[in-house]
Amino acid sequence: MMHMPPSPPTLSNTSTFSLPEPSPSRTRTCMDRYTAAAKRSKFIKRLFKLSHMDFQFALWQMYFLFVSPQRVFRDFVYRKQTKNQFARDDPAFLVLLSFFLLVSSVLYGLVMKLSLVLLIKFVIWVVFIDCIGVGVIIASIYWFISNKFLIKNSKSNADVEWAYCFDVHLNAFFPLLTILHIFQLPFLMTIIDHNWYISAVIGNTFWLAAISYYFYNLFLGFNVLPFLTNTKILLYPFTILILVYLLTIGFNINLSRLLMNAYEYRLLSWSL
Repeated sequence: MMHMPPSPPTLSNTSTFSLPEPSPSRTRTCMDRYTAAAKRSKFIKRLFKLSHMDFQFALWQMYFLFVSPQRVFRDFVYRKQTKNQFARDDPAFLVLLSFFLLVSSVLYGLVMKLSLVLLIKFVIWVVFIDCIGVGVIIASIYWFISNKFLIKNSKSNADVEWAYCFDVHLNAFFPLLTILHIFQLPFLMTIIDHNWYISAVIGNTFWLAAISYYFYNLFLGFNVLPFLTNTKILLYPFTILILVYLLTIGFNINLSRLLMNAYEYRLLSWSL
């Protein structure tokens, strides 16, 4: 008698569904075929093909990084199930972030009344030092901590991709950049750039909000990974952050003015 194969289960809209775990041999074959170098090569090739980028989805991510960042990071988990990687394979977000970084840095430099040469230096510094350079350092630190101390089962093959850590940094950097380079601008030269006490309060509050968004998004990025544990320790910097905020307010230290002075000093002392 011929036995018919069982029909697939019917899923309702409200049911939760997780893909079955692949067998170890199949996983190794897949990983051998699709190495980190292959992923990187594919990403770079797509970087030069605008028609292959989903800018609408990237804009959706930027919006929800403010209003509901959990939704953005849940998409990373879904990508792992469907494409076997947590990190982005579509450079659209990186392209939009680069454009936004360029425009916001130019606006910030104009508010600082920089000359054309200093403005170019400022944009280069923000892009390659503040965003990429600092991002590489932070991504490397979080990559080491998560793989060394936060893996649930140290005997498993699960690990956190470095590219994913850098993606998490980019996600966290976007709200920080928007708060400091866009939302703060109307107050920068009118109220913040003075020796008044209220100037320090407003300027430092912008910094508190920006860095809080940054560390919270970093926490969310690692908290969604199912093979990590004790990720709440990544919230510990909030204690130091609030303490520094209170101390700077108490001693009337204006962080925004300090940053502008530091930028001007670095730009004037740096020759192209």
